[in-house]
Amino acid sequence: MAKRDYYEVLGVSKSASADEIKKAYRKLAIQYHPDKNPDNPEAEEKFKEAAEAYEVLSNPEKKQRYDQFGHQGLGGNGGFGGGGMNMEDIFSQFGDIFGGGGFGSFFGGGGGGRRTKKGTNLRVKLKLTLSEIANGVEKKIKVKRQVVAPGVTFKSCSACQGSGQVKKVVNTMLGQMVSASTCGACGGSGQLVDKKPDDADSRGLLLKEEVISITIPGGVGEGMQLSMSSKGNEMPGGIPGDLLIVIEEAEDGVFQREGNNVIYDLHISFIEAALGESVEVPTLDGKVKIKIDPGTQSGKMLRLKGKGIKDINGYGRGDQLIMVNIWTPTTLSKEERTVLEGLKQSENFKPDPGKQEKSFFDRMKEFF
Repeated sequence: MAKRDYYEVLGVSKSASADEIKKAYRKLAIQYHPDKNPDNPEAEEKFKEAAEAYEVLSNPEKKQRYDQFGHQGLGGNGGFGGGGMNMEDIFSQFGDIFGGGGFGSFFGGGGGGRRTKKGTNLRVKLKLTLSEIANGVEKKIKVKRQVVAPGVTFKSCSACQGSGQVKKVVNTMLGQMVSASTCGACGGSGQLVDKKPDDADSRGLLLKEEVISITIPGGVGEGMQLSMSSKGNEMPGGIPGDLLIVIEEAEDGVFQREGNNVIYDLHISFIEAALGESVEVPTLDGKVKIKIDPGTQSGKMLRLKGKGIKDINGYGRGDQLIMVNIWTPTTLSKEERTVLEGLKQSENFKPDPGKQEKSFFDRMKEFF
């Protein structure tokens, strides 16, 4: 099913301020919160949908990409790495949207105790060549991430009794209201470091360099973001964050990319164009021979089906478009000039506007 427009989901305009976006999400989160709608799958989906929209629109970088390219600008993923969103992600990332009280404070603490905390995400840039993008590739990259040090031990936080939250009961005109806030002593993890090695920090973490293998699907594009779950920084007593891979396209000296198609400029001589010829051209998969018909005009566009880039959504593969350019010699010998002067008056060597190729833009419209 196609994703709904994120602005439509939150009920705000594209010009909405960050405060308006936050308020709109807060309202929907209260309306569809699982504690308020137990055993209601439809409300849960709306709750997740609102969280995904907020995750994108509250992030200036993601919002800019979304405003310019829509869902495709996010790599077809949307928020939370695409499709893999769960309640733990939502509560760990947006649990403080109500000013530190968490969702549970609105419903008498009905959230079921301590939420699982999540480590911070890591972001890396990965530059790929066009041939790597065309078919997909496996890459190995070095990443420095925080991990729980070997030998570290933890004890339950006495300030919150291991719950990760400090609750407070307030008497009001409407009765007792329970508010909950993240425990300041343990940062919400419910645990404190008991013993740790000397090279670990106060949280029991140390920086470790790891080599991670990444499978890149064919058809990714500039600015797309892929997510590897649990490959980010670890969190004592919680779950690791994610590794976010931002794709960069290296400039190619042979081909130009146009969506899933690639364009190649082929230069042939006037004689090859007039007589016809078989010529060798490069493709992303190696060299192939193509036939140039006699009388080929400069600007003619040829197509090699399926020689372009794989579609990231699995809809086949693009084509290679070959733009024919006829090269005109800049210097002539005396004998060559004599031959051409003799042909100058021939009707076959006079241009016929009625037989000219279509303009470049008309041909591009046909291909795209």
